[in-house]
Amino acid sequence: MSTPQGTSLPPTARASADAVAAAAERLSTAAATSTPCTPVRDLIGTDDVAAAYAVQERNVADRIAAGASVVGRKIGLTSPAVQQQLGVDQPDFGVLLDDMHCQEAGPIPLSRLLQPKVEAEIAFVLAHDLVDGPLDDAQIRGAVDYAVAALEIVDSRIAGWDITFGDTVADNGSSGLFVLGADRRTLDSFDPVAAQMQMFIDDTEVSTGTGAACLGDPLRALAWLARTAREFGQPLRAGQVILSGALGPMAVIDTAGTVRADITGLGSVTATFTQE
Repeated sequence: MSTPQGTSLPPTARASADAVAAAAERLSTAAATSTPCTPVRDLIGTDDVAAAYAVQERNVADRIAAGASVVGRKIGLTSPAVQQQLGVDQPDFGVLLDDMHCQEAGPIPLSRLLQPKVEAEIAFVLAHDLVDGPLDDAQIRGAVDYAVAALEIVDSRIAGWDITFGDTVADNGSSGLFVLGADRRTLDSFDPVAAQMQMFIDDTEVSTGTGAACLGDPLRALAWLARTAREFGQPLRAGQVILSGALGPMAVIDTAGTVRADITGLGSVTATFTQE
């Protein structure tokens, strides 16, 4: 792996540049070989936020150099239930690339993933940049073009999901793939915090939740991301897709089947997994 020219670690990072490079190499090798790796916290620590995001940025830059393009961001660890599952207590974010977007109509081969889990979310598509201004509630709401139901297929390059906050941030927020529903609603006709969610694998209910489970309000999660992304010098832009965070617990996907999430006001979104 090569660091982009001119890249340097934030001054707040405690880990060394060599440690960041080694962590990035370990994760990228796991992805390339479809072989989960050991955690990277032995290299960058469990809570060195700056170093963890430096690992993420390095591997995302390599994927962009290989031809991928940024289409948005994902917010992770917004649901208390998911935080409890992963043993962390604050949100994180990852970068969405175009090759992570799967269409509802197309099958998703499980071979594309290592240790997938799925969660239902509200996605926001932005009509305006969130670069300048106070990033207050009015600005955040006004920047949203529409909301759609979404499934995020989270994944981990780290064996057994043995992750701390530093591990998951470094691993691009444990991102995998995502699917967007067809129904688009403006915020004039849809209240994210009031949404009710049910998620099924085939005909079995595997998760339920509400908009309020996502940092109290999915729009609050979006505001957190807008401020954090701006602080990192990579603000949110018009046209980007923002996965705002899980509305309930995630469920393991370990065999072929169909996942459907129903979100009140947004309709349904479906993903079909195959063993091909």
